[in-house]
Amino acid sequence: MVFNANDPSGAGGLAADLTAMSSASAHVLAVVTGSYIRDTSEIHDHIAFDEEAVADQARCALEDMPVKAFKVGFVGNPENLSAIAGITTDYADVPVVTYMPDLSWWDELAIETYLDACVELLLPQTTVLVGNHSTLCRWLLPEWEGDRPPNAREVARAAAVHGVPYTLVTGFNAADQYLESHLASPEAVLATARYERFEATFGGAGDTLSAALCALIAAGADLQSACAEALTYLDQCLDAGFQPGMGHAVPDRLFWAHEDEGDEAPEGAAGETPSPDSQLDADDFPLDTTKH
Repeated sequence: MVFNANDPSGAGGLAADLTAMSSASAHVLAVVTGSYIRDTSEIHDHIAFDEEAVADQARCALEDMPVKAFKVGFVGNPENLSAIAGITTDYADVPVVTYMPDLSWWDELAIETYLDACVELLLPQTTVLVGNHSTLCRWLLPEWEGDRPPNAREVARAAAVHGVPYTLVTGFNAADQYLESHLASPEAVLATARYERFEATFGGAGDTLSAALCALIAAGADLQSACAEALTYLDQCLDAGFQPGMGHAVPDRLFWAHEDEGDEAPEGAAGETPSPDSQLDADDFPLDTTKH
């Protein structure tokens, strides 16, 4: 189950969650918490749903279907955070992946209020906190005065103060045009991945990564394996990314579904009219046996 805002540009938000989680063969229960007003260049505003509407969506689905993991993206206001925290508390055995995006487009007072509520209400319920290095450092270590940026364990320690056992920190600058991501606990760095930096600026990368991670955890993968696979998936999404508008590029989360160049349709698949004897009847596809 994902709690996130609609993104009409298709870059992030629920659009990223649905496509990334479906790529990991997960059935997504998407709870709409509001909507961005944005294009591919920037976020202009956000409209939050009422917290009762958010809670009613989630609880109605939860009463019908079992859930293996929760993902929480940007939900718009402290009231929605409170409603979601109440739900995740009721399902204490279900892991929670929390993604914190860059909120610099928002009003400073709104950012401070939202982050304070997230610390108090959601982080104690969070299993894995996902975010960009600079975003998490500004939030969790605002008074850092070291000569170097905080490392992954230091960020994880700051998150652990609020009850978070694991932190996936992305966007560490590495030598030779590479970026690193680290999965860390307060005691150790559990996994590290290094990928070549892309020249394009992408929207929706963080939502894509956290959604894939959540789906893989829901499927039963251990945390380190899920993290490695989610990071590899994101790298492939970015490598196949495209620019649909005049702004930032968008990850192609369905890169795996495209036919390779030069692929030929199987004989008889197109351009041929089947004979009457070969046409299919509805009974050939009983509804209770087809997966898709």
